[in-house]
Amino acid sequence: QVQLVQSGGGLVQAGGSLRLSCATSERTFIGYAMGWFRQAPGKEREVVAAISRRGTRTYYADSVKGRFTISRDNGSMNNTVNIQMNSLQPEDTAVYYCAAAQFLRERPMPADFRSWGQGTQVTVSS
Repeated sequence: QVQLVQSGGGLVQAGGSLRLSCATSERTFIGYAMGWFRQAPGKEREVVAAISRRGTRTYYADSVKGRFTISRDNGSMNNTVNIQMNSLQPEDTAVYYCAAAQFLRERPMPADFRSWGQGTQVTVSS
């Protein structure tokens, strides 16, 4: 289990931007693939973006390609994974979660991820 602490999120107008961060003090952070997921009311949790252990490979859901960017910092003092969200739309409204996995498949699935952050509300107004 990896302890993940999220920050960021909030309320933004359509077309605006937000940045979410997820931090851990886990020394073996580089050993985990990381992902961002979201869950809207009444819907299943879905993957938004994911990144491999060293950041050489990324995955984006079709709905966010070209708008969202995932990145990670594997520095010993700053073990973080971030997601920059631009051109936000009302349909992006959801609770967002970061998560850690032992591996990154070509099409990541929530079940692959065993450690989760606490969740952060993102609300986009029209």
